[in-house]
Amino acid sequence: MIKVTPSLARQNIVLILGMLLIATTLRVTFTGAAPLLDAIRSDYGLSTAQTGLLTTLPLLAFALVSPLAAGIARRIGIERSLLLALLLICAGIALRSLPVPALLFTGTAVIGCGIALGNVLLPGLIKRDFAGQVAKLTGAYSLTMGAAAALGSALVVPLALSGFGWRGALLALMAFPLLALLFWLPQMRKQHMPATLTASGGLHNRGIWRSSLAWQVTLFLGLNSLIYYVIIGWLPAILQSYGYSEAQAGSLHGLLQLATAAPGILIPLILHRLRDQRYIAVLVALMCAVGTVGLWLLPSQAILWTLIFGFGSGATMILGLTFIGLRASSAHQAAALSGMAQSVGYLLAACGPPLMGSLHDTLGDWHLPLLLCALLSALMAAFGAYAGRDQEISAR
Repeated sequence: MIKVTPSLARQNIVLILGMLLIATTLRVTFTGAAPLLDAIRSDYGLSTAQTGLLTTLPLLAFALVSPLAAGIARRIGIERSLLLALLLICAGIALRSLPVPALLFTGTAVIGCGIALGNVLLPGLIKRDFAGQVAKLTGAYSLTMGAAAALGSALVVPLALSGFGWRGALLALMAFPLLALLFWLPQMRKQHMPATLTASGGLHNRGIWRSSLAWQVTLFLGLNSLIYYVIIGWLPAILQSYGYSEAQAGSLHGLLQLATAAPGILIPLILHRLRDQRYIAVLVALMCAVGTVGLWLLPSQAILWTLIFGFGSGATMILGLTFIGLRASSAHQAAALSGMAQSVGYLLAACGPPLMGSLHDTLGDWHLPLLLCALLSALMAAFGAYAGRDQEISAR
C-alpha cells in the first residue's frame, strides 16, 4: 500500500492546478480573436481570404506540430515541453499585437505551435501521473479550457471598445499563459528524465499509425474537430441567413462555447461507472447530428439546437481525449496517439470551414453543409462504437 504524505499531496495539487491553468490557454488565445476579426480586417484592409487565414493558420500549425510533440517531450522532458508551449503562446500573443501586418500572421502561427504542444502532451502527462483518474482530469481540463474560451470571447470586445483597441484586447489574453507559467515553474524542479515517457518512443511513434484502434480513436476525435470548427466558424452566418440579428447570432455563438464546456462536469461522473464507452460515444456523436439537422429544419429553435450540438461536441471531445489515455498502454504511447489524433483531426478541421463555405457560396444556402455535418456526425458515431471498446493498443 502506498502512503500519500502531505508533501506529496501538496505536490499533486500544484501539478493539477498547473495542468488546469495550461488548459485555459489552449483555446482562448485562438478563439478569443474571432469576435475582433472585423476590426482587424478593417484596420489592416485585409481581404476575406486573408482574414480567414487567421482562423486556418493555427489549425494548420496544430496539424504540423502535433506529430512532433511526443519526440520533443522524449528529448527534453514533458515538463519542459509544456513550459516551451507556454513561452511560445506568450511570444505569439506579443508578436500579433504589434502594429505590423506580417507579425499578425506570424504571431498567430506561433500561438498555434504552442497550443499544439499543450494539446498533445497534457493527455500523456495525465496518463503518466494520474493513470487511475484519466476521465476525471480530462473532464476537468476540458471544462476549464471551454470556460476560459467563453470568458475570453466575452471580454475582448468590451476591452477593445473601452480604449484598448483590438491589439490591447488581444494582448490582454496573455494573462492566461502568464498565470499558467507562474504555477508551472515549480515543476521544473522535478528530476524527471527526458526518457520518462519510455525509451521505446520511436517504436510507439511508428507503430501507432498501423493500429486500427488508434485510427478509430483518431477519426472519432478528428471528425468532431472538423464538425466543431465548421459550426463554430459559420454559426453566426448561418443564423443571420435565417433572420437572426448580428447581436443574437453573437450571443448564440457564445452560448455554443459554454455548452461545449458543460460536459466536463457530467461526462467524467458517467465514465467512472462504465466498463466501456461505446454507447455513450454513439449517443453524444448523434447529438451533434440532431443539432445540425435541427438548425436546418427548424432554425426558429436555434437555442435548443445550439445547446444540443454544443453539449454533444464537447462530450465527444472529452471522450476522444479520454480514449487517448484509456486505449494507450503507456504514457509515451498516449502522447504518440494524441499527436496522431490531433494532427489528423486539425488537418480535417482546417479543410472543413473553407469547404463548407464554398458549398454555401455555390448553392446560396446552408442546407447541404448542415446535412453533410449531420452525416459526418453519424460516421463519427460509428467510429465511436469501435473506439469505445474496453481494450488497449498493442505495446509492440
